[in-house]
Amino acid sequence: MTSIRHAARNNTGRYVSRLTSGTLAVVMAGGRGERLKALTVQRCKPATPFGGKFRIIDFVLSNCVNSGIRQIAVLTQYKAQSLIQHIQRGWSYLRGELGEFIELIPAQQQIGEMWYRGTADSVYQNLDFIRQHHPTHVLILAGDHIYKMDYGPMIAYHEQCEADITVGVVDVPIERAKEFGIVTTDDTNRILKFAEKPASPDPIQGQTHLARASMGIYVIGTDRLAKMLIEDAANSASSHDFGKNIIPPAISRMRVFAYPFQDVETRAQSYWRDVGNVDAFYEANMELVALNPELNVYDQQWPIWTYQAQQPPAKFVLDEDGRRGMAVNSMIAGGCIISGAYVAQSLLSTDARVEEGSRVESSVLLPSVSVGRRCMIKRCIIDEHCSIPDGMRIGYDPGIDRERFYTTKRGVVLVTGEMIKALL
Repeated sequence: MTSIRHAARNNTGRYVSRLTSGTLAVVMAGGRGERLKALTVQRCKPATPFGGKFRIIDFVLSNCVNSGIRQIAVLTQYKAQSLIQHIQRGWSYLRGELGEFIELIPAQQQIGEMWYRGTADSVYQNLDFIRQHHPTHVLILAGDHIYKMDYGPMIAYHEQCEADITVGVVDVPIERAKEFGIVTTDDTNRILKFAEKPASPDPIQGQTHLARASMGIYVIGTDRLAKMLIEDAANSASSHDFGKNIIPPAISRMRVFAYPFQDVETRAQSYWRDVGNVDAFYEANMELVALNPELNVYDQQWPIWTYQAQQPPAKFVLDEDGRRGMAVNSMIAGGCIISGAYVAQSLLSTDARVEEGSRVESSVLLPSVSVGRRCMIKRCIIDEHCSIPDGMRIGYDPGIDRERFYTTKRGVVLVTGEMIKALL
């Protein structure tokens, strides 16, 4: 079998496919992320802080380098400055003389007076860059999902199936399926149908409560990819999107297969989150605080690499009734100071401060947030560099919260510095 011939284990015991050395990854990181509301006013979605010390894009980039893929192109477009800065600071260790790189490629109007018109067009406009590195396979990735995945087995599966295109898929509840591109497969995982955000999604055979959703991950041979993108670019009626215009027409004339993202041994569904809206972003962060989270960020065999700010350890000060610095069932990043305050079931990112007499519950504080004295914060996301004034209560009165801040359907309150300024 191809997967055996081309695969080995490294000295950590982690499965690594040799096929990855001939693969170039293209990470699409140019989306606006509009459903994250105020979180993406000043930054693109892949640059959004996540998990206390990471940025969302760190997960897909870590997957690449941990899988042995050391040739990576990151395609940027909207509000890319903080993303560019983060990658330059945290991902510049690859050795160019060894053929390794993470290349930041902004939209440059390379083929005319157009910016990227869709996911397929963003790759089409960079075909010359891809060709000059002569990869055997191109791995197309989205830069805005949270998951850990070894791409080696997927590429080996692509070879084993003699596929023209392989699509990474996850099983999602049928009631949420209309949020994704949904594939219908036969019993060999060959794709029979691909529908982008269908109103009536097809369930998995024998599992009517589940549907099979595209992860936005595609393995395609370089020559095949180039031909498909050139044909699509010539079609003036196309929206130049992989899920709408590249994959569906290929199904009837090519071998297009689904690769289920499952545990190799147990076949259980692996962790994957599309943090596409504020509720999903909040829930994915809060999952990390759980006793046994599905996403293990403490896995030493699969580290999540990122820019490491030089911060001191977290500090908890004061030990008196009513002004005791403590955190319970929480994750607290470096540089944080909890001064005579109580934090519970929360995630505090790098350099956050919570002052005397305050209480923070079930909340996510992004980097450099400052919570003043005697504040009450519950079920909130506090954006980066936001300062909460003394005595403020957020998350306790839905009516007042809706007037002042952005409140989701599930009652999560998003607070930014601009919203706080408008109140002062």
